[in-house]
Amino acid sequence: MTWSLPQLLASLHDDIEQRLATARKVFGHPDAKGDVSEGVWLELFESYLPKRYSALKAYVVDSSGAFSDQLDAVILDRQYSPFIFNYQGQKIVPSESVYAAFEAKQTINAAQVKYAQEKLASVRKLRRTSLPIPTAGGTLPAKQLHTIIGGLLTFESDWNPALGEPLMQSLQADNGDGRLDIGCVAAHGIFSSGPEGRYVFTQKGKPATAFLFEFITRLQSIATVPMIDIGAYARWLTK
Repeated sequence: MTWSLPQLLASLHDDIEQRLATARKVFGHPDAKGDVSEGVWLELFESYLPKRYSALKAYVVDSSGAFSDQLDAVILDRQYSPFIFNYQGQKIVPSESVYAAFEAKQTINAAQVKYAQEKLASVRKLRRTSLPIPTAGGTLPAKQLHTIIGGLLTFESDWNPALGEPLMQSLQADNGDGRLDIGCVAAHGIFSSGPEGRYVFTQKGKPATAFLFEFITRLQSIATVPMIDIGAYARWLTK
């Protein structure tokens, strides 16, 4: 048997696109469609991201007691950061552990972009601690807080063309805490933030695979999450 790297990479996208299409066609109830679509993206992250990362549908909390909205996919550190709460499928993770957060929808349009921006803003506004890092060679300064990556993942687009000026205008409507850095419209292409608030659209090709590689590249630039101040959370035990 002769292996083909292009075929392997293409098959990854084809699998994701087919599963999202099946969810769209087979499941009649909107909640069921949404749950299945979220599951497809979560499984992609869990299968292909390095094991130092975990992907969960979760809320995010900070040491002041503020909570985010629930996000469809939170990419978090599992090597150094503890869970805050995990019960009967409801997961709450500390803000310091978060690398990225995504909303997953059936289709992209102006309303869904705005909705995702609001969800992302609820995460980015949270407080994050960062302690000096003890090592064998001495104590390193506290890590500067990274920008949490935010994005939107869909199967189709309500726009024609799918990735055009209407999408650009919607994305540029929030360049603050709600900014979307990266996204995938599996049937059409990907978008990623560029300089000066502009976005780069990559159409056709194998969008799901292209998105995954672009996302991993962005994760690599972050390196590790800050060292969490557990004491800041433990203080709530005396309230």
